[in-house]
Amino acid sequence: MTSETGTMLREFLRSPIDTGAVAPSSRRLAAAVTAPVPERGDPVVVELGPGTGAFTGIIQEQLGGRGRHLAIEKNPQLSEKLSERFPYVDVLNAQASQLPRLLAEHGHEKADVVVSGLPWASFPSHLQYDTLSAIRDVLAPQGAFTTFGYVHAMRLAPALRFRRMLHDAFEEVVAGRTVWGNLPPALVYHGRRARHVTSAGSAPQPRSANGTQAADRQPVTAGDRGAQPAG
Repeated sequence: MTSETGTMLREFLRSPIDTGAVAPSSRRLAAAVTAPVPERGDPVVVELGPGTGAFTGIIQEQLGGRGRHLAIEKNPQLSEKLSERFPYVDVLNAQASQLPRLLAEHGHEKADVVVSGLPWASFPSHLQYDTLSAIRDVLAPQGAFTTFGYVHAMRLAPALRFRRMLHDAFEEVVAGRTVWGNLPPALVYHGRRARHVTSAGSAPQPRSANGTQAADRQPVTAGDRGAQPAG
């Protein structure tokens, strides 16, 4: 057992809902999730729920010293280990739903890429919505959002609800190939062209698992690598 696997297992036993996974994501899954990171320029890349850094290391390799890389991790133990392991990454111990404020505090208005390892299917509907709203609000017009879900959890109600929200938040949502070289196998989702707030002041409302709209919720203008991240 690697040190990263041991760390993930301990944190899962301590807080299974927040931690989500019992082991780090594989390099194959990491490569698929981080594929939108630009090969040129100085992009602002945001990573949500980095855990032990399975995606973090790949992003750093892709950037090669370019741009800025912010990693938002709510678990203080994992956040501290990430800071020690990746000194060139701005590791923030905070909630992903605070993304707009955190990005502004570090001198950025928009992100070019947002990569997520959050346990979406472990989140209640309001947290799914608030976090997706935060992501949508900070993405640049040509920005990209990627996340993943475990194949075995695709039919669970929270996972179905999240995918409906994802399609409400982005004009284009594409599911990549199943990554069988991960335990458990996972499916990657790519979102582009975030939907704008309407003239009436409200964003497209995410739908619940039964297909109804959350009409009473307002958009948030201001979360980890999970047991069933997106379904």
